[in-house]
Amino acid sequence: MLENDILQIGNKNFKSRLIVGSGKYPDFKTTYDATIASEAEMITVAVRRVNITNPNEENLLDYFKHTNISFLPNSAGCVNAKEAITLFRLTKEATGIDFIKLEIIGDTQKTLYPDVIETLNACEVLAKEGFNILAYTNDDPVMAKKLENAGASAIMPLAAPIGSGLGIQNRYNIAFIKAAVKIPVIVDAGVGCASDSAIAMELGADGVLTNTAIAQAKNPILMAQAMRDAIKAGRASYLAGRIPKKPYATASSPNDGLLEFN
Repeated sequence: MLENDILQIGNKNFKSRLIVGSGKYPDFKTTYDATIASEAEMITVAVRRVNITNPNEENLLDYFKHTNISFLPNSAGCVNAKEAITLFRLTKEATGIDFIKLEIIGDTQKTLYPDVIETLNACEVLAKEGFNILAYTNDDPVMAKKLENAGASAIMPLAAPIGSGLGIQNRYNIAFIKAAVKIPVIVDAGVGCASDSAIAMELGADGVLTNTAIAQAKNPILMAQAMRDAIKAGRASYLAGRIPKKPYATASSPNDGLLEFN
C-alpha cells in the first residue's frame, strides 16, 4: 500500500514523507551522507546561512547534483515579509527554484516562534508570483486556514519550539489543523527522536520535517535511518486505523464457547 502512497505538494510528487534540514552539521559531506541515509527527497536550506547561489564558493548544491533530492530554500533569519519576499525573488533569479519554505521569526531571542501576520502577508505576495509555498506557522488551525486561502501549498505547524527536541507537545492542535485544511500538513520543529516522527504521522500529518534531531544526534546517519523507518511505520499505522480507546480492559479472546470445569 505504501508503495503507491504519494505525497503531492504543489506541483511536485514525493514518495518519501520525510523532509530533512541542512543546518548544524559539521560539514557538507555529513549533510550529504545523512540525507542519503534518510531517503528524503527534499532538503531545506537557509539561504542566508548556507551557500547555494555563489558557484565560486563551496556550494551545497554540488553535493546533491547527481541525486533526485530537491532543494527547499527557506527564509530562516528573516523577520518580516519584505525581507522574505526579497530573499526568495533573488533565490529564484539565481537558481530557478520556486519551491520554498516560508519562515519568518517573530521572537528571535528565546522561543523562535513565527510571526504569523508577516508570514501571511508574504504568502499572499509570493503565491501570486507563482511560488510553491510551504508555510511555517504556529499550531493554530485558524491561521492554517488563512495561509491556505492565501495560496500556500502546504502548512508546516510547529510541534514544539525549534531545536528543542521536546517532541509533539500539541497533539490536538495538529489534528485540528489537519481537519481545517485540504493541503498537506507537514509537522515542523521540535522533533527529538524517531518516535516523535511516528507520533506525528499517526496523528494524520502528511509528513515531517526535522533537522536538529538528525544533525546533532551522536550518530547522525543512524538517526536518519531511524527517522526514515519511523515515518513509514507511523504512516502505515495511520492508514491501518487504530482501535478505539476504552476506559476499561477488553479481553483479547471472546467469552463465547468457553469450557467449563467443575
